[in-house]
Amino acid sequence: MTDKLIQDILKFRDDRGWGQAHSPRNLASSIIIEAAELLENYQWGEEFADPVNVQEEIADVLIYTLLLTDRLGLDVETIVQDKLKKNALKYPVPSEKLK
Repeated sequence: MTDKLIQDILKFRDDRGWGQAHSPRNLASSIIIEAAELLENYQWGEEFADPVNVQEEIADVLIYTLLLTDRLGLDVETIVQDKLKKNALKYPVPSEKLK
């Protein structure tokens, strides 16, 4: 994730005056809506997924997620690394994989 990408997203939003509508609740709702649109590609099986639409819906989920992290003042790399550490403790590598 680059700072330039986040700045490009914020510029796109600000150029259109959409920032006032981007409350944490609205952004979280938008993430769910876009995730549902992503899932819709797989509703009847993976063979029916439209690869172009899958890519676009993933982009929408990421865009809204990055907007939410910005709105909440969160650093993406920090929160992801923290969660990976927490998950590593919760889900240790099975001992047979360590050999």
